[in-house]
Amino acid sequence: MSHLPVVVQSIIGEDGPGRPPPGTDGRPSVVVTELPPINRSIFIVAGCTLAVLVAVSARYGYHRDELYFLEAGHHLAWGYPDQPPLVPLLARLLSAIDPGSVVVLRLPSAVAAAATVTLTGLLARELGGRGPAQLLAAGAVAASALLYGADHYLNTAAFDLLAWTLLLWLVVRILRTRNPRLWVVVGVVAGVALLNSDLVAFLMAAVVAGMAIAGPRRLLASRWLWTGGALAALLWTPYLVWQARHGWPQLSVSRSIAAGSSGTSQPRVELLPFQLVLISPYLAPVWIVGLVQLFRRPALAWCRAVAWAYPLLAVVFIVTGGKSYYLAGMLPAFLAAGAQPAVDWMHHGRPGRRRTVVGIALVVTVVGTALSTLPVLPVGVLHRTPIVALNYDEGETVGWPTYVDQIAGVYRQVPVPARAATVVLASNYGEAGAVDHYGPALGIPNTATFAVQNGYWYWGPPPPSARTFVVVGFTSTKLAEYFGSCRLGTRLDNRVQVKNQEQGAPVRICTGLRGTWPILWPRLQVLG
Repeated sequence: MSHLPVVVQSIIGEDGPGRPPPGTDGRPSVVVTELPPINRSIFIVAGCTLAVLVAVSARYGYHRDELYFLEAGHHLAWGYPDQPPLVPLLARLLSAIDPGSVVVLRLPSAVAAAATVTLTGLLARELGGRGPAQLLAAGAVAASALLYGADHYLNTAAFDLLAWTLLLWLVVRILRTRNPRLWVVVGVVAGVALLNSDLVAFLMAAVVAGMAIAGPRRLLASRWLWTGGALAALLWTPYLVWQARHGWPQLSVSRSIAAGSSGTSQPRVELLPFQLVLISPYLAPVWIVGLVQLFRRPALAWCRAVAWAYPLLAVVFIVTGGKSYYLAGMLPAFLAAGAQPAVDWMHHGRPGRRRTVVGIALVVTVVGTALSTLPVLPVGVLHRTPIVALNYDEGETVGWPTYVDQIAGVYRQVPVPARAATVVLASNYGEAGAVDHYGPALGIPNTATFAVQNGYWYWGPPPPSARTFVVVGFTSTKLAEYFGSCRLGTRLDNRVQVKNQEQGAPVRICTGLRGTWPILWPRLQVLG
């Protein structure tokens, strides 16, 4: 242990890992230790991350989820069938600041990315990492597909990644210092984060389970931990009440995602292998070493509970059919743990060659990440690349104004006298969100759009006065169950040959509703 930072040895003490340092008489207390100095270069890396995301944020266009969030912001509630209220509220506030600005809408996600980079560097410091290790950890996250894939547009994943990184930094600090009062801060952070995503509850449960397995178990008896838990639950309660009053639709959404309904759903067997590419295949050894270090290195035994949280969460998400990025929120912590061993490795053997290998890994990662997750290529050449096939979300930012222009063209095919009783009925929230956003300028009233998916279903059904329906995305077989007559108006074409979810979707004019909406609307609901 002679090569370890003095701070780590002082935390463990002579009594062994997981016990309070000498002089505390067995009581949890703040342990004053001298951490390595903060490498201020991590703030430069974070600033560069922010600058890159802002610089490219106006390219391509809105993501389908952003269009949904914008409309959800006009239906503010404590919950929605597929998410808590935080992101729709943000969308409402940001659109009020600068309506129609994609840059402003995405700015909080860019800030979240920069904060995640900074916290990863600080996590490395908490684990004894010196300046170069802090910079490597921050740089690895800043180069990763995980960060840019989550943070280049407004979505819950951006803030979820930040929340997990912040909470893990706080937990590591608690385990290192044995300062139980920090559980109150954890509770407040977790409570706010739970208003963005339910996944934080899984993280905190896994950390507590990890402490029960690996210690320090005495912290589980701390009133501060349970006070923090109560605060988190209190902040989460309004959303839980909304879910309970609406029959827990989030559970149906989760089952639908597990069954493959989402564009980013994956088979369960791919969840663990996919972890290897979320940071980068070239940098995966760093976080894998970090995970092993947390499990096996005696000097880090005080932090073993964090390591145990990972396999526990992996089992839960595999069983429940979660998406691969659900588990990836722990990777910044493992990068932080693996950064110092990686730096040490670079300084042994043939240091020049080893530093070159790590440098090449970072450069290749940056280039691959930029091409696969950011809108850096001209949209006109996107169809010639495998990017959309590899990254579903990239394709979902292409073509929405063109699609709505074509839907509006079909809407105008309805004779003028009948348009007052005409509505647009979409098969998913992306289509409906796009029509709500772009449609009014093209002659579609902002009260004339309805959809059957998630929150939009709750804002329906169409009024009884509706007689003609411009229907987007449904199959002819499905429509035959609900309408007496349908004719094809057009098929959506983004005119740049990008094969996204809406490309080629039919737009039909339907009449002759076969029943009343109170009977038909429940049968049309889609959750997922």
